[in-house]
Amino acid sequence: MPGPDEEDAARSADRKGGPGHTVLLAVALAVPVTEVAYTVGGGTAARDVFIGMEPANWPDVLIGMVLTDPLLASVLAVVVSRVVFALFAARGAVPVEGGVLRALQRVALTVVNPVAVGVVIGCFFGPWWGLGTGLGAYVLRKGVVVEYRTGRRRPHGHRGRRAGAGPFRDNGYRPSRVLRRAAALEQWAALGLTTLALPVLSFVAALDGQAWTSIVRCEVTDGTRTESNRLIELSRKGSGVVGWNLDTDELSNGAGCTGEETLYVREPWWRD
Repeated sequence: MPGPDEEDAARSADRKGGPGHTVLLAVALAVPVTEVAYTVGGGTAARDVFIGMEPANWPDVLIGMVLTDPLLASVLAVVVSRVVFALFAARGAVPVEGGVLRALQRVALTVVNPVAVGVVIGCFFGPWWGLGTGLGAYVLRKGVVVEYRTGRRRPHGHRGRRAGAGPFRDNGYRPSRVLRRAAALEQWAALGLTTLALPVLSFVAALDGQAWTSIVRCEVTDGTRTESNRLIELSRKGSGVVGWNLDTDELSNGAGCTGEETLYVREPWWRD
């Protein structure tokens, strides 16, 4: 069992978002840049794409990646769900003691978010993806509650001499060995998803050769010459499109655009 100093440090980290916060921030910053750089060729091309998108549209890269990869979207939803729950629990928003009313409140707080993320994922990728994501989010959020019950975490504002029984020791509560093992398993599962699965899936998606947004075929005018080119759509301007021209490797304005079915721009990194 962890000592009081370790628990205080863990609780302090959770209040700031925990280790998942650091990984999520790193993924949110590095992965979209990697996606754009690999897709359009890096260097000056990547810089021109971000300039063409304008800062307000930069999050579209990450959103587009998530919406084209169900596995990445599901893992991200589960990780975010647990990080948010742990953050609020560390701040005292989730009751860990009390009677029936407190228990019902704890169940509601544990269930509502997994249901929400399950519905969102289900709407984009189908009911089975939604069901799996919702169950995964619930298991990890429930695991946070189990960590409090076993004393691996301590409730906000809890002080006093530790007797090895966790936050319920004053009531004579002693967590079973099965419960302690479940808490340990949940921690390892959360750590694996957050620090291994999510970064790997994110960079695999960034290097798979797919564009993060629609690819359209437009009429592009250059001087007196008009050609039909493929563009990665970056923004809409009136009735036209501003996009990265895959045929001329430059930003172009296109008109009369029609969508293409495939999002693949180049071979994935592992085949290139």
